[in-house]
Amino acid sequence: MSAILVVLAALIASGACAYHRTSLKTWAVATAATILVVGFLAGALATTVVLLILLAVVAVPLLMVDFRRKKISAPLLSMFAKVTPKLSDTEQTALEAGTVGFEGELFSGKPDWSQLLRQPKPELSVEEQAFLDGPVEELCAMIDDWQITHELADLPPNVWEFIKKNKFFGMIIPKSYGGLGFSALAHSAVLQKLSSMSQTLASTVAVPNSLGPGELLMHYGSDEQKNHFLPRLADGREIPCFALTGPYAGSDATSIPDFGIVTKGMWNGEETVGIRLTFDKRYITLAPVATIVGLAFRMYDPDKLLGDKEDLGITLALLPRETPGMQIGRRHFPLNTPFQNGPVHAKDMFVPLSVLIGGPHMAGQGWRMLVECLSVGRAISLPSNATGASRMAVAATGAYARMRKQFGLAIGRFEGVEEALARIGGLTYATQALSRATAAAVDRGEKPAVPSAIAKYHATEWCRQIASDAMDIHGGKGVILGPKNYMGRGWQSVPIAITVEGANIMTRSLMIFGQGAIRCHPYVLKEMQALNIVDYRERLTTFDKALFGHIGFGFSNAVRSFVLGITAAKIGDTAGDAYTRRFYRKLNRYSAALALCADVSMGVLGGKLKFKEKLSARLGDTLSYLYIASAMLKRYEDTGRPEADRPLLAWAFHECVWKMQMALDGVIRNFPVRPVAWLLRALVFPFGRREVPPSDRLGRRVAALITAPNEARDRLTTWSYLTPTANNTVGRMNAILPDVIAAEPVERKFLKAFKGGQLRSHTYNEQLAEAEKLGAITPAERELLQRVRDGVAEFISVDDFDSEELRANVVRNAEAMKPVRAA
Repeated sequence: MSAILVVLAALIASGACAYHRTSLKTWAVATAATILVVGFLAGALATTVVLLILLAVVAVPLLMVDFRRKKISAPLLSMFAKVTPKLSDTEQTALEAGTVGFEGELFSGKPDWSQLLRQPKPELSVEEQAFLDGPVEELCAMIDDWQITHELADLPPNVWEFIKKNKFFGMIIPKSYGGLGFSALAHSAVLQKLSSMSQTLASTVAVPNSLGPGELLMHYGSDEQKNHFLPRLADGREIPCFALTGPYAGSDATSIPDFGIVTKGMWNGEETVGIRLTFDKRYITLAPVATIVGLAFRMYDPDKLLGDKEDLGITLALLPRETPGMQIGRRHFPLNTPFQNGPVHAKDMFVPLSVLIGGPHMAGQGWRMLVECLSVGRAISLPSNATGASRMAVAATGAYARMRKQFGLAIGRFEGVEEALARIGGLTYATQALSRATAAAVDRGEKPAVPSAIAKYHATEWCRQIASDAMDIHGGKGVILGPKNYMGRGWQSVPIAITVEGANIMTRSLMIFGQGAIRCHPYVLKEMQALNIVDYRERLTTFDKALFGHIGFGFSNAVRSFVLGITAAKIGDTAGDAYTRRFYRKLNRYSAALALCADVSMGVLGGKLKFKEKLSARLGDTLSYLYIASAMLKRYEDTGRPEADRPLLAWAFHECVWKMQMALDGVIRNFPVRPVAWLLRALVFPFGRREVPPSDRLGRRVAALITAPNEARDRLTTWSYLTPTANNTVGRMNAILPDVIAAEPVERKFLKAFKGGQLRSHTYNEQLAEAEKLGAITPAERELLQRVRDGVAEFISVDDFDSEELRANVVRNAEAMKPVRAA
C-alpha cells in the first residue's frame, strides 16, 4: 500500500506540473521532492529509490541540452523532414497570409482571458454614428424591395445616384483619397442596416468595400494608380468588380485557366510590351454595370521579355470597361435577388503592362495579394449581411408571433413556436457577437484569416436556420410573395451567401481547421519553418526547442483535458463574474480537449489528415464554437454585463458547448486508429458526454424576450431599420407591438363577455360596440382593441394578383407579337 501511495504521489506531482505548464527543470525537481517526502513518510524506501532512478533516466538526458539535441532531436529532425509533406508555394503563401489573434489562445489549451478582455470595446465614432443616423436612414427610407426584386430587377436610378453621391462605395477608402475612411465596425454597421431592408442593396454596397479593386489598390497599387482610381471609386464615378471565378476554377483559385502572354503589340498607335489576355469569368458581382474590371489570371513570359522566368504565376490587373476586346456578358439572375451579376470574357485582348495592379514588378504576386486581402473582406461583408438579416428576423418574427392569434392565444405562446423563437433569438445573439468580433479584429490591425472563415461559415449557416424558423412561424404570410411579404425574398437569398466567397462545405471541411491547425498551433508552424533554415546548427536548435515545447504542450493538454473532465470544469482561476465564471471554465476544458485531439490527429495521421475532411471539419467546428463563445462573453462584458441579456447569452453558450462536445465526440468515434480513439475518449470524456442542449425553460425565456419590447430585444435589433415608415412594414409592426401587448388583458375581458353569451352581434366592430354598451370594456379599451385589430389586419394580410400581372413582360410582349389567325 505504501508503494502505491508513493507512485500515486509522483503521478500527481507530475500531473500538477503538466497542468500548470512548468518548466522541465521544475517538473524534475518537484517530482523528485515529492517522491522523497512521501517515500520517507510512508516508509517505502525501495519504491522511492526505483522511482528516483526512473526519473533520472528520463529527466537527466532531457535536461542535458547538448546531449538531447544530438542524440534525440537530430534523429527526429531527420525523420520529420522525410514525413512532413512539402508545402506548395500557394499553400505557403496562404499560411503566411493574415495574423493570429485570440484564436491562437483558444488553440493553446490554456487561454489567457485577460488578453481577450483587454481588447478595446468596439464603438462607432461620432461621424460614423451620424452617417448611420443620416444617409443610411435616408437610403433605407427610399427602398421598395418589391419594386427592386419584381418590377425593376435592379435598384432604381435615384437609389444608385444616392449611393454614389453619399460615398457608400467609398467607406473603406481613406479620406485623403476622397473616401469616408470608416472603421471596419462602421462598415459592418452600415451593411447590417441596409441588409435589414434589402439584400440586393446590401450586396451592391458590400462588393466595392470588400475584396476588389479598391482594397487591392490601397494595399498594392502604385501612387499613380491610387491617385487616379481611388477618388473616382470613392464618389462613384467608377464602379468596380473583381473577376476571379470561372467555369473551371471556383474554389480552387490557384488553378485559374485564364492566362496572359507577355508580348509586343500596338497600344495608342505605338508598339509596346504588354499582355495578350484570354479569360472566361462568371458570377462576377457588379460586372454588368462596372466601369473597371479587376482580373486575376496566370501570366506567362515565353519570350523572356521581363526576365528569366517563363511562368510568372497568378497576377492581378485593372481593366477599363472600354478596353478593346472586353466583353461584358448578359446578367445572371441569383435567386430573385437581382444585384448586378454576370460573366466577363475576352480572347486575345492586348493591354499594356501598366494595367497590372502595383505595376510590372507585382507580376506573379496575385495569389499573395488575394489571400492577404481576402481575410479582411470575408470578415465583414457576408457576416454583416447575415447579421442584419437575422436582426430583422428577430424584430419581424417576434412581433408577428405576438400579434398572430390561434385558438384565442398568441402563437408565440405555443411551445413549438417557442422552440423556433428561441433559436432565432439565441442564434442572432451569437451571430452579432461573431460579426462584431471579426470587425473589431480588423480595426485592431489584424488580418483574421481563421476568424474570417469562421464568421463567413457560421453567420451564413445560422442565418439559413433563422430564416427557416422565421418562415415556419409566419406560415402562409411568409410564402405568398408580394409587396406585403417582408420574409420571402430574404429566404430566397439565403443560399447565395452560403455559396459565395468560398462555398460553406469547403470552408468548413478544409479552411477553418486546415489553416487554424498550423497557424494557431504554438509549435507546428515553428517545427515546419525550422526545416527551411539553411544552417544545420541553427536548424537543429530551433527544431529542438519547438519539438520539446510541443511534447510538453501535448502532455499538458492531456492532463488538463482529463482533470477538467473529471471535475466538470469546476476548478481553476478564470475570468468573469459570478454568473459567467462557469462559462469561462467550460471553455478552458474544451480548449484543452481541442488542442489534445488536434495534436493527436496531426501526429498519428500526418499528411493523411488533409484528406480526412470529416475529421478536419469537426475539429474546425470545435475551434469555431470556442471562438464564437468567446466573442459572446466579450460582448456581454462590453455591454456592461446586462442581466436582461443573460437568457440570450446562456442559450447561445449552451448551444455552442453542446455542439463542441458533439464535434469532439464525432472525431473520437470516427478516428481510424481505434486504440488511440479509446485513449482520447478516456482523457476527453472520462464520465461520458454530459453537455446538453439549451433547456425548454431557457428557450421559453428567450422567446419571451423577443416577443415584447425590452432592453435586451433593443440590443438584439440594433443597426436594423425599424423606423415606422410607409415602406417598412416591420418598423410599423414594432411600433404597434406595445399596443398589442396592452390590448391582451382587454381582449380577455372581451372574450369573457363573448363566451358568456352577452354579445348578440356577428361582426367584430358591432361586438365591440355592444361590449362597451354593456360595460364589459371602457371606451378607451374599445378604441385600443379597434386600433390593434386594424393594425394587425394589415400585417397578417397577403397579396393577390391578376394572372396577367404574374406573367413576365418578355412573355407578354411575345404574345402580343404573334400574328392573329383568320377566323
